[in-house]
Amino acid sequence: MNTSGPGFGVYVHWPFCKAKCPYCDFNSHVRHGGVDAMDFAQGLAQELKYMRALCGPRTLDSVFFGGGTPSLMPPQAVDYVLRAIDELWGLGDLAEVTLEANPTSIEAENFKGYRAAGVNRVSVGVQALDDADLAKLGRQHSVEEALAAFRLARDIFPRVSFDLIYARPGQSLAAWQAELARALEEAAGHMSLYQLTIEPGTAYHDLFHAGKLTIPDDDHAAALFELTQEMTQAAGLRAYEVSNHALPGQESRHNLIYWRYGDYAGAGPGAHGRITTPEHKLALSTLKDPEGWRQAVAKQGHALVESNVLSACDQGFEYLIMGLRLTEGISLNRYARLTGQSIPKDRMAALVEEGMITHHDDMVAATPAGRRLLNALIARLAGI
Repeated sequence: MNTSGPGFGVYVHWPFCKAKCPYCDFNSHVRHGGVDAMDFAQGLAQELKYMRALCGPRTLDSVFFGGGTPSLMPPQAVDYVLRAIDELWGLGDLAEVTLEANPTSIEAENFKGYRAAGVNRVSVGVQALDDADLAKLGRQHSVEEALAAFRLARDIFPRVSFDLIYARPGQSLAAWQAELARALEEAAGHMSLYQLTIEPGTAYHDLFHAGKLTIPDDDHAAALFELTQEMTQAAGLRAYEVSNHALPGQESRHNLIYWRYGDYAGAGPGAHGRITTPEHKLALSTLKDPEGWRQAVAKQGHALVESNVLSACDQGFEYLIMGLRLTEGISLNRYARLTGQSIPKDRMAALVEEGMITHHDDMVAATPAGRRLLNALIARLAGI
């Protein structure tokens, strides 16, 4: 992978879903009365114009439509936003344009429209290859619908990701092995494989703390994780990040911008951004409520609720948090440039001795043991 620079991306948040999944803590909203998609697309373009004024001209490496459920966007709305992005920064032929998609038959019909608009990568949220578990996860599709949609995406888009959630309630090693083997037969270069986590504010959180939901304990979850690494590695899909596996050259370029601590402009309800100006690096976030966000954008051109200057210490800590998720790790020279100080050699030597990190030339990376205790590892490296 190229490590010459972290790049610059644009994140577009589409907050609407057909239903709220019980495990999801993303900023997503159900609107049974329908949504004026083109009005929201115009709001997205307006807020992106404000972000362009903040960050100035940049070489755009990627665009990512996340949510929510971006595959509920009409293709003409996606086209409108991409045209605005092209006018603001220039959307070259080499830029990666990703859209997250739910694999229902209705949304899959839009795939050709998205491709015509300029989307060249789709991340398909299959989430499970078990109909009973899909129902428990609140998904609106069956296994066969998901596979049909993924195959369609694979035929239409140059790059696709097959996304699954594991460590689900009651999931055995044998069941996950069979499920992952089936997924690997379908996958085409990239898989995002996430362990289920119980997040505050979700229905699963309430059920878990009421004793009505049981998830794998730490040892079982670790065994599921190790099985995942073994099977994907055997299939040639390198674990380039904790939860992401790819053939060489198939890595998510947009997510690499996050993990390599690059800049990105975010637009839409609840979107976040990191933008470097001549004076500062800013941490930005917008209003979460979709209707409130739209009103604010119409009134003032943006719906920012946070625009904080990141200190040198903040930047170094964020770089550790993001970069140590990557197999390639972090650059010590870049950490020193961000913070104005180096990580003490004795501190690194102790972590190498404990088997928590590797240290080669300028790069420090977490070992598999270190990634299992990543928060503690980051705190020790940062000296806090």
